[in-house]
Amino acid sequence: MKFKDQVVWITGASSGIGEACVYESVKEGAIVIASARREKELQRVKNACGDKAAQVHVLPLDLTQSANFAELAKEVFEQHGKIDVLINNGGISQRSLVHEAPLSVDRKIFEVNFFGQVALTKAVLPYMLEKKHGQIAAISSVVGKFGFPLRSAYAASKHALHGFFETVDLELSDKGVQTTMVCPGRIKTAVSINALTGDGTPANEMDPGQENGMAAEECARQIMKAIHKRKKEVYIGRFEILAIYFKRYMPWLFRIIARKSNPR
Repeated sequence: MKFKDQVVWITGASSGIGEACVYESVKEGAIVIASARREKELQRVKNACGDKAAQVHVLPLDLTQSANFAELAKEVFEQHGKIDVLINNGGISQRSLVHEAPLSVDRKIFEVNFFGQVALTKAVLPYMLEKKHGQIAAISSVVGKFGFPLRSAYAASKHALHGFFETVDLELSDKGVQTTMVCPGRIKTAVSINALTGDGTPANEMDPGQENGMAAEECARQIMKAIHKRKKEVYIGRFEILAIYFKRYMPWLFRIIARKSNPR
């Protein structure tokens, strides 16, 4: 059991990749702090763990409301005596052209995807540094490695995560705190349904790419494996992962593919 008795805090735990990470973590023996806005859904996830439900502790959290993160981190530490792993998974996607989306939409995406993760990390770091032990996983995206149509602010927020968390790793790895950057491709979740359109409302539509994507359970298995092995960066998905290498080694080919691809 790779995470036996470790305290694993997961945001965005009420659905999708986060929910799947809860199930994978308890299976591997972890004590899970499950956070998201929807307490009822978190309770559903806890109950779905069956005889392992006692390993799951529901802690509602809104990534746009960071004022109470320090208090929540203190609560977790005082109850469990440590925070071994923080999985910054909560986030929101986008389905709108650059010129269609007002700045308020860009700011909202950054508040959730970047500043929310940064704020919670800063709240948790003092406890990890005190114990000289901890790992922080940031759930980025393949578009954290390149731009892509209909995802301008989303891609930018994921790019920003790389700059921040790679720096955390460089500064603190010799103090016992390391990071893992996770870049999923198309995973079968509700991310496209909840994605923000140009007016800031949800798209309410499942993209064909998401519908045919990798199962969230398999994605979670690979995420937890990467965290256990303390990998610095991992790409999870199918053929869409190749776009990372096209961008790196054949940028001209990447641009042709990206322009002609169906961004949904």
